[in-house]
Amino acid sequence: MPGVISPSAKEQIVRAAEQLFAERGIDGVSLRQIGVTAGNGNNSAVQYHFGSKEELIRAIFEYRLPNLYERRRMLIARGRPADLRSWVECYALPILEQGEQKGSHYLGFVAMLQQHGRRDVLEHIGEDFRRSIPDFADQLKQLLPHVPEPLRTHRVHQALAFSIQAAADREQAQAAGENVLPFAVHVSDLLDGLLGFLQAPVSPISLAALENTDPDSLARPLLP
Repeated sequence: MPGVISPSAKEQIVRAAEQLFAERGIDGVSLRQIGVTAGNGNNSAVQYHFGSKEELIRAIFEYRLPNLYERRRMLIARGRPADLRSWVECYALPILEQGEQKGSHYLGFVAMLQQHGRRDVLEHIGEDFRRSIPDFADQLKQLLPHVPEPLRTHRVHQALAFSIQAAADREQAQAAGENVLPFAVHVSDLLDGLLGFLQAPVSPISLAALENTDPDSLARPLLP
């Protein structure tokens, strides 16, 4: 079709890897299977372009993260968020929008990494991107002064992780042709739920249990 630029062989491989990793996990897919899904008849094409699964993971992040983070920066610059809901929306909306893109399996890929505890993949992400998530979490924590540490950090981490899982569930449902809520309704309802969770009062039961909790046990990196 005139005017339509076909994706390069490398981009086709990245997209295929993203899809298969999302569906089967990192260890459930071979480089040969990725090549076949990418439509490449050369069995060594994936290894030629990327060398290993670790480099493919890096390539997926490099393919998706720049646009996602640019969208987040734009929302912050345009909206100048001052309250908790606005900050959570600046974080969650680009993720949810990513899941609406045709052919995207990025949220399923990240959710699969989270489910299998593969936080070691953070070493494959650029330093600027790796720093931005803790910085964002710190911004949210400043708006939750009534929640003591380490519960505050725990809540923020859980809320950010859940936003990715919710986006992944919707992404997968749409790929399967299932009915989903209209996007605006989905976004608003998810924000309502995240705000309710983040702002909920801390019960005496939780405070008592906190006395025997090591704060360092709750520290863990977040996936973008």
